[in-house]
Amino acid sequence: MNVGDWIRKRSIISPNKTAIIFEDQKITYRDLNHRVNRLANALLKAGIKKGDRVAALLYNCPQFLEVYFALAKIGAIFVTLNFRLAGRELHYMMENSGTGFLIFDAAFSETIDSIRSSLPIATKNFVSLGEHKPRWAKDYEEFLNEGANTEPDIKEEVNLEDPQMIMYTSGTTGIPKGALLPHRKTFYNTFNAVLYFDMTSKDVMLVVMPLFHSGGLNIAAVPTLYTGGTIVIQKSFDPKQTLFLIEKHRITLAMLVPTMLNFMLKQANIDEYDLSSLKTMMVGGEPIPLSLIKAYMDRGIPIRQVFGQTETSIQLWLSEEDAVRKIGSVGKPVFHADVRVVNKRGKDVAPGEVGEIILKGPIQMICYWNDPKQTAETIRDGWLYTGDLATVDEEGFVYMVDRKKDMYISGGENIYPAEIERVLGEHPKILEVAVIGVPDEKWGEVGKALIVPKDGEKISEEEVIEFLKGKLAKYKIPKYVEFTTEFPKTASGKVKKAELREKYGSKKVGERIRSN
Repeated sequence: MNVGDWIRKRSIISPNKTAIIFEDQKITYRDLNHRVNRLANALLKAGIKKGDRVAALLYNCPQFLEVYFALAKIGAIFVTLNFRLAGRELHYMMENSGTGFLIFDAAFSETIDSIRSSLPIATKNFVSLGEHKPRWAKDYEEFLNEGANTEPDIKEEVNLEDPQMIMYTSGTTGIPKGALLPHRKTFYNTFNAVLYFDMTSKDVMLVVMPLFHSGGLNIAAVPTLYTGGTIVIQKSFDPKQTLFLIEKHRITLAMLVPTMLNFMLKQANIDEYDLSSLKTMMVGGEPIPLSLIKAYMDRGIPIRQVFGQTETSIQLWLSEEDAVRKIGSVGKPVFHADVRVVNKRGKDVAPGEVGEIILKGPIQMICYWNDPKQTAETIRDGWLYTGDLATVDEEGFVYMVDRKKDMYISGGENIYPAEIERVLGEHPKILEVAVIGVPDEKWGEVGKALIVPKDGEKISEEEVIEFLKGKLAKYKIPKYVEFTTEFPKTASGKVKKAELREKYGSKKVGERIRSN
């Protein structure tokens, strides 16, 4: 069995059950399986075979999951693309992965058109959906009509150890790394989610986090479909619309980030909505303050927290019972994995001692795509070293000390300063640059770019921001810019980020601010 078989099985067990609700459309498990089969057969007819890479650049929509399950059935590898990225970033991921087929929303036509001549994708292998589709791409529905709704006849069996997806995660070098994830990881990650969230076929899950993220796809959507429940897909987050959907569809489970919870409290009249159907809200992506936990618990809405990364999905979880008692903790290990916090000697830390979170088990990635060096540094003796520093208390609850390297989280999005620094380093007037995360009431954290100009050069804050536009996704562009004459460095010449955070870690009087 592979992940694609789940939809086939569900179409037999509960064919008339609603699998997906999207806007005014309801899709049963039978209809979903038929569409998945049509896409799978059309892709086979187009020459896509086991191991080939197929990418999708889509908003949250049913077609995203059609692509997901169709590729799983035929053994092709799904390359998920973040629709917030700039063309340059998308180009790297498709070129690095050797993507040979792209399915995209017509809203991104201009971005794709600007890079398609240098992509490793044949002219006939661009498929688009939505309004105003470009002439150079096939229509998605017409492409589906090229395939039969019968189960695809695959020549080579697809099993649990075969690769299923490549999800890109930026590394400390600023170069995105493609985590190669097998069907096996999806299976055990799903089992973890079902156990932890007490999922059943009666659950209705709100999917509002982006499906290209592990949270939206691997924690919310896929486990719900595995159990035979119903997912309600929201194209993009809007606090009032989210609350409306919870009330309208009697949502029982939802996966969000703290920023979303905060917006729902402050930008919508939350108490005007009937949220009594909610069993729990699952929260991940960034630390959640006690005040926010209590605000929802006071309204009868329990908060369960999760912690993980693309390479493994969920690693640790914290129940609603412990959310207040163990405030600040990221929880205890998931069922289907061994998670430890170890010191530099590889020994488990004593309570209060700082160490690195490492993990071993079936939820591990296979490797980083085409990156044996980074893979060898990350997976050692069967253990995946996360780079996250943490402590453990006497009861075994894990507490984060520092995020992976210098990463910060803004509105639930992981942002790696090295990626921004690498782009700004190309500016002819900049000698050195360092980017740090600073507190922000709205987004949790935002970026601050610290700039050392070249001798004799003058550069403005506006010029720095303008230089980044089109080269990076909008959410990665720092909100603050500050100039200095030099950076503190180690004996080997490395910038001391800890000292920069201590000195520049808050907005200062007179500092220029980029408007949102």
